[in-house]
Amino acid sequence: MVSRDLVIIGAGPAGMAAAAQAADLGLGVTVLDEQPRAGGQIYRDVDRVAPLRGDILGADYTDGTRLTQSLGHDKIEHVSGAVVWAIEDGFRLSYTCEGRGAQIEADRILMATGALERPMPIPGWTLPGVMAAGAGQILLKQSGVLARNAVLVGSGPLLYLIAAQMVRAGMPPVAMVETQTRGDMIRAARYIGGAVRGWPYMAKGLKMLAQLTRAGVPRFAGATAIAIEGEGKAEAVTFTHKGRTQRIGCETVFLHHGVVPNTQAARSLGISHNWNVAQGAFVPVLDDWGQSDVAGVFIAGDGAGIGGAKAAENAGKLAALKLAEEAGHLSTHERDHRAVPMRRAMAREMAARPFLDAAYPPYGAALQPADGTVICRCEEVTAGDIRSYAKLGCRGPNQSKAFGRAGMGPCQGRYCGLTVTALLSQANGQSPDETGYYRIRPPLKPVTLGELAAMDNAMQDAAE
Repeated sequence: MVSRDLVIIGAGPAGMAAAAQAADLGLGVTVLDEQPRAGGQIYRDVDRVAPLRGDILGADYTDGTRLTQSLGHDKIEHVSGAVVWAIEDGFRLSYTCEGRGAQIEADRILMATGALERPMPIPGWTLPGVMAAGAGQILLKQSGVLARNAVLVGSGPLLYLIAAQMVRAGMPPVAMVETQTRGDMIRAARYIGGAVRGWPYMAKGLKMLAQLTRAGVPRFAGATAIAIEGEGKAEAVTFTHKGRTQRIGCETVFLHHGVVPNTQAARSLGISHNWNVAQGAFVPVLDDWGQSDVAGVFIAGDGAGIGGAKAAENAGKLAALKLAEEAGHLSTHERDHRAVPMRRAMAREMAARPFLDAAYPPYGAALQPADGTVICRCEEVTAGDIRSYAKLGCRGPNQSKAFGRAGMGPCQGRYCGLTVTALLSQANGQSPDETGYYRIRPPLKPVTLGELAAMDNAMQDAAE
């Protein structure tokens, strides 16, 4: 079995930056990534797409080629299409690639698994034609496909980015139905100092808003009672705005109200997590270098808390410095000296985050959906089902599996976990930390018997 100094899970900005930094310091690195080409979500397929649609997707996207090129280092092995489904004691990682299973051992692990879009369960969200906004961006990045007659619903900077990209592509959204309120903006004002320090980030946002205004895209801020109508597919978005009921016909609906850390792999190792009130999600407990409370396991990027691509890049580099020091490739003094500019860059990138978190909170009605709304799409469990489990004595998400299979489908709770925690927390009068989250066990992702059999055959052939 292959053994490496460091195995990195994920080839987004944190994973790529960490790999390059660690390789430069002499570590042998293997990067396992699910996608066919490096870049993660933010820089998805950037090497191929940048020459084709770079003008539409913008300079922040095409900048990713700088990181993908760094994976050509002779000490870096980049395994694309690799789906990690188990991490065992002694850091043996099992994954599938090209239809067969494989295993690799590591002295240390860096998880750079990024973020997931926060699920937005509202009436009609399971209709065909309704998808997460990030899925719409994937279509644009990888295939150059844009949805016609699309309405964007929710809140947060990503909505503005996607809308601006649609405008530049010549197919602007029909409308933006936004859930943030004037009160949210007033509450965010206490963090205006950080927003000023992070002025480049804020300037980009203002530029995108100006593009939307020039394009005449209607915006409805402070929308409530949002629902998606349709017979067999999405046909319209209905909502209340300034006391009036509105209905906008459409063919596609993009939903988005924030992103949250993807913690599944970290939780499978028993790494401690705490509830982050500002970001409304669980985040792993880490030190300043990204070291978790499981020795030898580091986490960097949005999987450690939402900060964006540039912050993730610097977090990956910082983790690599610590990993190199632990491996004896770098002195403590040199580690700290090299870390100074990285920490300064991270502080600049994170300065505006408190303002953004406060100004664009998740949509409350999607955090506590109506009883008839499906929240576990895999097993078709509704919000009302979860509340009924609480009345029967269900105190946490793990118990909810026994009551009604919530979280036991192919996604393993990735998309319903936070909603189940929120529903049970409210129903039982507990905090999210007291309520907890699903206990994650292998397989982290679906794996077939054929892939397992192919792994056995491959290992036997290698032994012979």
